[in-house]
Amino acid sequence: MSKFDEQYLDLCNKILTEGERVVNYKDKSDSSRSKMSSLSMPNHLAQAKSESATIRIPHYFLEFDLSEEFPILTTKFVAFKSAVLEMLWIWQVQSNKVKWLTDRGVKIWNEWEIPEDGIYYERDFKKLYKEKGIKENPVGTIGTAYGWIVNRYQLTQGLIETLKKDSTNRRMVMSLWQNEWIPTAALPSCVWSNEWIVSGKRLNLMVHSRSNDAPLGLPFNITQYAVLLSLIARTVGLEPGKMSFTINDAHIYENQIDGIKEQMTKKPLPAPTLWLNPEITDFFKFDNSKELKDIRLENYQHQGKIKMPITA
Repeated sequence: MSKFDEQYLDLCNKILTEGERVVNYKDKSDSSRSKMSSLSMPNHLAQAKSESATIRIPHYFLEFDLSEEFPILTTKFVAFKSAVLEMLWIWQVQSNKVKWLTDRGVKIWNEWEIPEDGIYYERDFKKLYKEKGIKENPVGTIGTAYGWIVNRYQLTQGLIETLKKDSTNRRMVMSLWQNEWIPTAALPSCVWSNEWIVSGKRLNLMVHSRSNDAPLGLPFNITQYAVLLSLIARTVGLEPGKMSFTINDAHIYENQIDGIKEQMTKKPLPAPTLWLNPEITDFFKFDNSKELKDIRLENYQHQGKIKMPITA
């Protein structure tokens, strides 16, 4: 049976039984939110909006061995192609353009797309870009986040080069949290860094998330980083090994609780296997079209979709 499901359902149970309720105010004009932001955090980080309170716990850790199992939930359907395409958008295509995703039927970033006038949550991105000397047009993007950071610092290319030339290196870190570019990001990266280490012939990965929506974000994140580990391992001639995932703030929105309780009644099924086109050995050559021809799951059994709202 799927070990990921077991770990995941344990986490959800822990959040619901031990978590604290935290109110996320709808906007920064709320007096409590304004007071908090002025005392404890930069203004550009206080502008995030939310429509629901969360139940949360701090500091949670999950661990997987990809030589034993590919981690994707079976107690509910997870959109594998959408998860992988988002990962490729960030780490392979290195893009911040939402259209690249919507052209492939992936709409998960539409909420954070900067509109034609450049105004997003009271921030004038056209003006901000100009002030920082950024020549690109922010319209239709998520600003200076995720793939934009990867491209600017050539993070994926640097990792692959280091793995090939100096596999014992202890500085193989890719960080999406760059303070200079947070004010011009529509959403500061949630899954913000990862670290890599080689043990024997196995490549291992540790991923860090500052904040994670357990019902919707976490299942995507685990699956997509397991695929990233597998693709990078293929590229550098290693086998995928352990993947660890740490969460600073693991939460469930209150309007997701019914869906999670429904999922917790289900029993895990056997995990599927990941298939990669054996002819592709270059991370940047794996197909990233809507069909995702070089990456697929085999024998993916699941227990259907569970409807849960996303809260921006």
